[in-house]
Amino acid sequence: MGQTLSFSRFVTFAIALLSAGIAAADEAKVFSPREKAFYADAAQVAFVRPGLVITINSATIAADGTITALFSITDPKGVGLDNQGIATPGAVSLSYIAAVLPNSLNNEYTAYTTRVSVGNAGAVLPSTVQAGTDANGKLTSLGDGKYQYVFNTKAPTGFDKTATHTIGIYGSRNLTEFNLGTNFASTTFDFVPNGSKVVNTHDIIKTATCNNCHDQLSAHGGSRRNIELCLMCHTSQTTNANTGNVMDFKVFVHKLHMGSQLPSVIAGKPYQIRTSRGTTVDYSTVVFPADPRRCESCHAQNTGAKQATAYLTKPSRAACGSCHDNVNFATGEKHAGGPQVSDTLCATCHIPQGEIDFDASIKGAHVVPTDSAMLAGIVTKITNVTGGTPGGKPTVTFTLKDAAGIALPLSKLSSISLTMAGPTTDYGYTSFGSDVTTPGYVSESALTNGKCGSDGVCLYTFTHAIPTNATGSYSIGIEARRNEVLLPGTTKQTSVTYGAKNDVFSFAVTGSTVEPRRAVVATANCNACHVSLQLHGGQRNQTEYCVLCHNPSNSDIARRPTATVLADRALPAQGINFNLLIHRIHTGENLPPDRPYVVVGFGGSHNDFSDVRFPAMSLSGAVGDTRNCANCHINGSEQILPEGKHNVVDPQGPLNPIGPIASACTGCHLKISTASHALANTTILGESCATCHSSTSAFSVGSVHAQ
Repeated sequence: MGQTLSFSRFVTFAIALLSAGIAAADEAKVFSPREKAFYADAAQVAFVRPGLVITINSATIAADGTITALFSITDPKGVGLDNQGIATPGAVSLSYIAAVLPNSLNNEYTAYTTRVSVGNAGAVLPSTVQAGTDANGKLTSLGDGKYQYVFNTKAPTGFDKTATHTIGIYGSRNLTEFNLGTNFASTTFDFVPNGSKVVNTHDIIKTATCNNCHDQLSAHGGSRRNIELCLMCHTSQTTNANTGNVMDFKVFVHKLHMGSQLPSVIAGKPYQIRTSRGTTVDYSTVVFPADPRRCESCHAQNTGAKQATAYLTKPSRAACGSCHDNVNFATGEKHAGGPQVSDTLCATCHIPQGEIDFDASIKGAHVVPTDSAMLAGIVTKITNVTGGTPGGKPTVTFTLKDAAGIALPLSKLSSISLTMAGPTTDYGYTSFGSDVTTPGYVSESALTNGKCGSDGVCLYTFTHAIPTNATGSYSIGIEARRNEVLLPGTTKQTSVTYGAKNDVFSFAVTGSTVEPRRAVVATANCNACHVSLQLHGGQRNQTEYCVLCHNPSNSDIARRPTATVLADRALPAQGINFNLLIHRIHTGENLPPDRPYVVVGFGGSHNDFSDVRFPAMSLSGAVGDTRNCANCHINGSEQILPEGKHNVVDPQGPLNPIGPIASACTGCHLKISTASHALANTTILGESCATCHSSTSAFSVGSVHAQ
C-alpha cells in the first residue's frame, strides 16, 4: 500500500474528514487514555476506526476430519474489516489453531495443528513436534468482515465427536502508516462436533488475573492475548528442542514465575528457552513480586473460573514438580512420600487444606509465615491528636489490639513508633529540632513511654514539638512489629516477625480544616502485584506512610559511611524521595548501564534495583513496560504534573537538587538529554513543564505514554 493513499482511498478519506466532527465525540468513547487513538486527530480516527476484534461464530468437523471455522473481524464498534486492507484501512494477518480437549481426567489439550521444530547446534533434541498453527488452509471472504477458514490440517481418523474441540484465532492489524501502531487480538471458540452442548472445558485461571501484574497479557509479538489460546499450544506435546525444557503450560508458567527461586536455578542450572532463531530467553532472574508461595496470586478464587479449585483438588507430579524441581518422583528423592509412579495418590496426602499451617496440605504447605492464620495479629489505629499546634508537643491517642479485637499490651511488641511530618502540602523540609537527624520528619518510639489501658486505648506524647512557625496540616503515622513462635516444640516450629498495617492521621495545626496529603498512588495498586506490600522488616506497608520518610530532602547519606560494599562509601548519597525511588525501582533493568540505582539501607546493606523486571507488558509482549502509569497512579494523578512544592535531593543525578516535576519524570527517563531539557525549561521562577506536558497540552503525559 506504501506511504500514500490511492485516489479512491483519498476520496473516502476526504468524506470521512467532513463527517468527523459528528463522529469524533462518539469515537473517543471507544478508546482509553492509554491508547494512541485517544489522542489522535478525530477525523483520522473516524476514517481509520482503529482496533481489532476477532469473533468465531461457529465451527464444524466433517466426517473426513475437515475442520471449518466461520468468523468475523471488525473494529471495536462492530464494523467489518477487509483483511487485505483495501476496502478498510490496515491489512489484517491471521493465524489458526485447532485442538481437542479429551474426555479424560487430565483436562489438557492435544493440538491437531502441529509443526516440526529443529534444534540448533548443540541442541538437546535434534527436533521436536510442537503444537502450532495451521498452514496453507483456505480463507474465503463472505463479505462485511465475515470469513470462512478451512484448515489444511484434518482431525485424525476416529477423532472423538463427543469431545470438546477448540478453534483459536489470533492476529494483528497494521495501522503504522496512520501512526496508530499495530492492533492485536486473539480469541477461542469451544464446540462439540456432534452438536452436543459444551460441558467439558479448561477453565482454571482467567486472563484478567494475569493482567493484575502484566497489565495486558501479550505474547509472541503481542498477538496472543488470552490464556485460553495459550493452553492450545502450550501442551505436553510441546518441548523446546534446544534445551529439552517442557513447554506444557502448567510446567512452563510455574517455572517462569519461580525463576530465581527454582531449586535448579539456585543449584546453578539456569532456566532458559532457546528459540530456533538462536534467541535465548533466560527466566532465571525472574523474581515473583508476590512470593510464589501465594498460589492464589494466579489461582484466584473470585474470578468465576469453573475449575478455580483445581490446584487444590488435582495435584500432579508435573505441576508440583515444576516449582519443586529438585524432587525426583521416580526415585522418591526429596519426596517424603517416596517414589510416585502416577498422580493417583497425590491428593491422598496433599489435601486442599489441613488443620494447621505448614502441614502437607496444599494450602498449608504454601503459607507465607506472615500470612499465617495462627498469628495473633496487631491492629493499630490513631483516633485523635491533641496539642498539635505551633510549638506544641502532640499527644496521640491510638488503639492497640490483636486481630480478635483484644487489647494488646506494649510488652508483646518488639517495636512501636510514631512518625510526624508536615505540612501535608509537601513533606520534607520541616525541622523538628537540632537533635533530629532524619530530614523532614521525626520518629519516636512509644514502646517504653506509651501508656495503654486495659481496653487497648493508648496515649503517647511526642518529646519533639511542632515548629513554632508551622502552618497548615501535619500528619502522624504509626508502625508496630512483634515476634511470635508458631507451633512451638514441634518439627514445624516457626519464628515469625511481622508488622501492623500502618495508619496515618492528619490534623490541622493552624486553621479549622484538615488538608490531607494529596493521593497519587494507592497501596491497593501496589498489591495488585505484590499482594501484601511489606518493607523494612514488614512494618512499613502503606504508601501514605512511606511518603512521610521518603520525602524530597531525604537520601541514604546517613547509611553510606557504614556501607558493606566499600565502593558505595566513596559514592555520593542516593536520593530516595518517593517518586524518584519508585520510578527508578520499577524502571529496573531498563536503567542506563551508567546510571544504576543503588540504595544503601539499614546495616549498610547494598540494594541494587538495576535488575528489577517490571511485569507489565507492552502491546508487542515485552515485559518492563512502564508506560501505563495508571498501573500505580490513581484518579488520573499521572495526567496532572506532580504537585510537589520542594526541589528533590538527587546527589547522584546530573541535576541536584532537581525540580519536583523533573524528578518524577527523570525517575524513568534518565538520559542526560532529558535532564538537559528539564534544566533548559527551569528558571528562577520554577519549572515550565506544564506548558507542553499538562493534561490539555500537545505533549501531555497521557499522550506521550500512550500505546
